[in-house]
Amino acid sequence: MLTYVPDDTLAHRLDPRSKLAVQIGFAATALAHTGSRALLALTVVAALILVAARVPVLEALYAYRFALVFLALAPAIAAFTLGSPWIDLEDGATSARASYRVLLILLVSAAYIRSTPVRASRAAIQRTIPGKPGQLLGIGVALVFRFLPVLQADLRMIRDAMAARLGDERSAVDRASTIGILGLSRAFDRADRLALAMQARCFAWNPTLPALSLSRLDYLAFVAAGALALSTVL
Repeated sequence: MLTYVPDDTLAHRLDPRSKLAVQIGFAATALAHTGSRALLALTVVAALILVAARVPVLEALYAYRFALVFLALAPAIAAFTLGSPWIDLEDGATSARASYRVLLILLVSAAYIRSTPVRASRAAIQRTIPGKPGQLLGIGVALVFRFLPVLQADLRMIRDAMAARLGDERSAVDRASTIGILGLSRAFDRADRLALAMQARCFAWNPTLPALSLSRLDYLAFVAAGALALSTVL
């Protein structure tokens, strides 16, 4: 699971608001342009972002392994037809390009996650979107970043416990149902404990968040984000 890693990279020194702007601009450009030259240019941009945040590519791909399964299956499903010629290469290629664009967006998001603390993300959202909507969205993002790794660790623990008891010799349906039921039960228990902990700590809608400030690097990042967004209409 990708998480924030303290470092002194170029991406770590950027304000989270400028990094969010670059992400949005990159995603908009990736979805708007489908040509081969555009994909090559987006690949170069994504590679530069990964280098700026020192993201281990293999670790990022492993973190997205379940999404990669669907991205890999999509071209095969799109190419298959129920009649002659049975395989439509053009449809498969179109789906493959779409899957590749999604992969690039995921890798860029991995750079943001690795280079941005959870509290900084919440501060950026709440200071960009005013009022209760921004507070609610900021809290939701913070809870997801903190809660999801815990749930994944619980699922790994359940799977390892089943394997230790020869559970891996049971049928796939039986294993999936057992892990699903136990995982949901553990998730609800975690949610109850989280709610109690938030009450015990006098959870506040508007806590003291870290100070954010824009530097020259951030203005350059905003320019890059604007150029990416502008490319969607060119």
